[in-house]
Order: sequence, then C-alpha cells, then structure tokens
Amino acid sequence: MILGASSFAGAPGDLKEHVDSIELYIPKLGIYHGLTLEKEKLDRVLDEISIYNFAVTVHAPYWAADPKYPSALQIDTAQMGKREFALMEESIELANRTGASVVVLHPGRIGTDREKSFSSMIENLSRLASVAEDYGVILGLENKEGTDPSNFCCTAEELSRTIETVNSGYLKATFDIGHANLTCGGNSEKLREFVRILQKHIIHLHLHDNSGEWTQRYDGDEHMAPGKGCADFTVLKLLSGYKGVYNFEVFSLEDLYFGKETLKNALKL
Repeated sequence: MILGASSFAGAPGDLKEHVDSIELYIPKLGIYHGLTLEKEKLDRVLDEISIYNFAVTVHAPYWAADPKYPSALQIDTAQMGKREFALMEESIELANRTGASVVVLHPGRIGTDREKSFSSMIENLSRLASVAEDYGVILGLENKEGTDPSNFCCTAEELSRTIETVNSGYLKATFDIGHANLTCGGNSEKLREFVRILQKHIIHLHLHDNSGEWTQRYDGDEHMAPGKGCADFTVLKLLSGYKGVYNFEVFSLEDLYFGKETLKNALKL
C-alpha cells in the first residue's frame, strides 16, 4: 500500500515520517507569478522533495470560488482556451519530469446550457488526454461534491460516462471519498454503490472527511481528517485490486496521523 499526502499537509521532511508519496498541489506551491511559472521556485520545491525520495502525483489547477485561490490559475475544464491549455500542459509536463503516476484534474462547471457545457468538457478532456499521452502521463478525473449543483461529475454514473465517452487509456478516475460522501448525503450504502459503479476506472484516491451535508463553509467540503466526519472508509475494501496511492487531502500532520489510523482500522491492516 502506498500512502501519500498533499503538499499542503506539512513540510516534506515532516511528511516523510508518515508517507512515501507527495501530491504536488500546484495552486498552493507558490511557483506561479500570475500566469508565469517561476522555474527557480519550482526547482527549489523539486530539490527539496528529491532529498526524501518521494513518489509523486500532481494536482493541476482548477476552478475555485475561494478568494484565497490564485485568480490567474482558475481553470474550468468545460470552458478552456489557450491560457488554460497552457497551464494544464505545464502540470502534465511537471508530472513527466518527476515520474508522477497521476495528474489530478477537476471536471467542468455546468453553464446555462448543460448539454453544451458537457460536450465542451468532453472535447477539452479529449484534447488533454492526447497531451497526456504525448508525455506518458495518466490523468485522474476527480468526482466533485454534489452539494454544489454547478459541478459536473458528482455522481459515479456521470463520471463514468465522461471517462467512457472520452475513451482514452490516459483518462481515468481519482476517487475522492470526501466528495462522494457529500454527494451520497453521508449514507454508507449509497457510498458503497458509488464505489461499485466507479471501481473499474479508479487509479487514484483522495482521502478526507466531512459531515455528509451542505454547510456554508465550502459547501460542506471541509477536508477533515478521515474518521472525524461520517464517511465510511470501510467501502475502500471493495477496491481489493487497487495498487495506486492512498492520498490524504488534509491540512496538518495531526490530521494525517489521525487519518492513517482510521484507514488502518477500516481496512483492518
């Protein structure tokens, strides 16, 4: 089992005591000045993680309502132009450079015409999958939280449909159990069915927790430590053949440690 953590969970030296993989979370690495990738800053980040011999995954920029999110890095995969494709290619190129197993990306936002937005997202994801193929990198399309009705791919059915429509070996699924828990309203049986439907596409996992319901704070997507909300992590036992990274998307070393114990108990390791 490969345990990982997002780069915002702690310093690489501290993370290395707990995990073997790090997810380079591009929007929070501080390596962009506006739209310009500052290569010296990136090199410093890569030099630091290389000291600890981490395996790597990459989280590409995405769309976010959070005012702290860098405005220049906003990407809606249902509405992409030259700027957005250039940013995504930089993340894919970084994955190639670091030997990353996966680049995580978000599905698009639903516009005034849902079908038109969906078709545009499919076209853009197909193009990104082609770029990923050129670099020998796999894209992991993440399921989003159903507490925000503007998100595509909240349900396992729609995420599966998206991946199957693109029909590329370079576009698979990142299963985010926290987002799925919100979509399923904290219902364990619904969450279990979600996993069953998506299972064949899953190559990457995001682990965090929540109360299973909408709140004013991030639509309920609070990224608690696994075990501090109501998500049933025993559903991960359905992924018996899974060989990818179990990546903890939490904000502190304390939450990482707590989450590891929750996962251990859930899987009876």
